[in-house]
Amino acid sequence: MSEKSDYRSGIVSLVGKPNVGKSSLVNQLVGEKVAIVSDKVQTTRNRIGGIVTTERGQVIFYDTPGIHKPLHKLGGYLVKITVSALNGSDLIAAILDISDGIKKSDFLVAKHVNSSNIPVFLVINKIDVVKTRKKITEFLEEGTKLFKNVEKTFPVSAITGEGIKEFLEAVIERMPPGPPLYPEDVITDRSARFMASEIIREKILLLTKEEVPHSVGVSIEEFTYRENGTLYIRGEIVVERPTQKAIIIGKGGTMIKKIGTLARQDMEYLFDTKVFLDLFVKVRRKWREKDNFIMDFTNLNEDLN
Repeated sequence: MSEKSDYRSGIVSLVGKPNVGKSSLVNQLVGEKVAIVSDKVQTTRNRIGGIVTTERGQVIFYDTPGIHKPLHKLGGYLVKITVSALNGSDLIAAILDISDGIKKSDFLVAKHVNSSNIPVFLVINKIDVVKTRKKITEFLEEGTKLFKNVEKTFPVSAITGEGIKEFLEAVIERMPPGPPLYPEDVITDRSARFMASEIIREKILLLTKEEVPHSVGVSIEEFTYRENGTLYIRGEIVVERPTQKAIIIGKGGTMIKKIGTLARQDMEYLFDTKVFLDLFVKVRRKWREKDNFIMDFTNLNEDLN
């Protein structure tokens, strides 16, 4: 890694409404999966740092919860996490979804971004679904009007990778001079336990429908390496109603087995060892309204401390 005086490092927070593609963008930038992805809104509940290290600089890209109007106490915490992430950033990447157009929620995002007075790179995501460059140009102009500190604009696709290299190069150039904040082989600021809990939650989001995904929390109760080298992980899944518990367990335990199999495969790839995964499901009524349960089942204590 370069030790030159022109080396740059800093923090960039990716912000936008739910489902705008922040997690996919972070994963594309890092080149590895550090943030879980699903088509369900509010998939991201934590500030997750994806770390990109090059010869010229190191950038910590923070994936943040989508800014929205909170419907419960957990939702309020999520917005608080995103706003606090903005305040510690060298640069904000404000993301708009060209396939969805500009909605009321984008104005709410702009309100928080503008009040931070931090420089903004405007990122227009999902350009792979747009057929004409004219539409992209028009949307860039419209989007720029929302934010007051826009320095540059970038049309990108977090799915195909189009525009990502140009965006990353511009971000590194914009970072303040300084040494790397993490070793060059580190790709996330999150613990292995946190990653395990997120992998389990991602599989639940993938396999379940309707009211279940938003009501799910996961806590890793045990994370130990056994003498034979196997990593033993015991995870507790919490839901709000007995009917949701029944869905996650499935007829004859088929769903919980499927969730466990997919999660274990991802964990063995991530941790590079054999994993034994034990999953249990509990009902905690209205847990998203109770501070202690929110902290236990979402890892938010790491974000708010």
